[in-house]
Amino acid sequence: MSEKTKSTISIVVPVMNEEENVPHLYSQITEVMQNWDRQYEIIMVDDGSSDRTFEILEEIAQKDKHLIVIKFRRNFGQSAAMGAGFDAAKYDVVVTMDGDLQNDPKDIPAVVQKLEEGYDIVSGWRKNRKDKLIIRKVPSMIANRLVRKSTQVELHDTGCSLKAYRSDVLKRVKLYGEFHRFIPALCRIEGARITEMVVDHHERRFGESKYNITRTFRVIMDLTTLNLLLKYLTKPVHFFGALTMLFNLIGILVAVMFGINWLGGWMTPDELNVQLALAFLLLTTGASFLFWGLIAHLIVRTGTKRDERLFDVKTGK
Repeated sequence: MSEKTKSTISIVVPVMNEEENVPHLYSQITEVMQNWDRQYEIIMVDDGSSDRTFEILEEIAQKDKHLIVIKFRRNFGQSAAMGAGFDAAKYDVVVTMDGDLQNDPKDIPAVVQKLEEGYDIVSGWRKNRKDKLIIRKVPSMIANRLVRKSTQVELHDTGCSLKAYRSDVLKRVKLYGEFHRFIPALCRIEGARITEMVVDHHERRFGESKYNITRTFRVIMDLTTLNLLLKYLTKPVHFFGALTMLFNLIGILVAVMFGINWLGGWMTPDELNVQLALAFLLLTTGASFLFWGLIAHLIVRTGTKRDERLFDVKTGK
């Protein structure tokens, strides 16, 4: 991106029960963006707060047109909140961060400028993380190793919310569960260029953390789903084909055993009927998996369009 073309910035911040933090966070982001002289908007998504978070944000939004507030009727989770912010974002670059003041708004210009070097995603790396060792750091280290191994996206800190994205990349991502931490991996499917940089991290000043060790288990379950998506999203027939071969192989073995037992007279008629029914069930199940695999393949082929892929077209005279 040339020096003459400055990216416009949408800053998306999901918040829940952060009434003490949001006024400070808004002030810090506003100070950074006004000094930087870029067109910007701040989108704060209230994920079902039970305190005065929304009221405080609403009061600020009435005075500053740069602030957009979205309120959920109840708590839907960070991924849903980020997805709502992405849908509302209207500018070239989307920057995400937490609403607890642990991410530093002063890092926003740095991650955006790194993005403008030619990347699609810049992920923050909390190298000097200010969190409790057992509750936060150790589970995060385990999760990061699992994510790197499964997705082949080499990021030190997949859980850092401070990231910068090209807006057109995010429009292709659908979030659910805890998938917000896997956005780089989802975008890698489309060939996104990804890098990371060290960012500051601060201790929480107000309120209580919304994270606990049970969240690690939810991340592992979502990682299993993601792993299947990365392997079979564009070729689902391979996944269903493997299931077809497995069920058909077992069904053939059961059918062979039925034939041997029937010819040898080593089983009662009722036992033979059960064995025959099992062989038939396994073979028909295998055939149905193949059918669904072909249907899924047709859906993927129909839904894939060349102009929705991430690629650069360069023309010359």
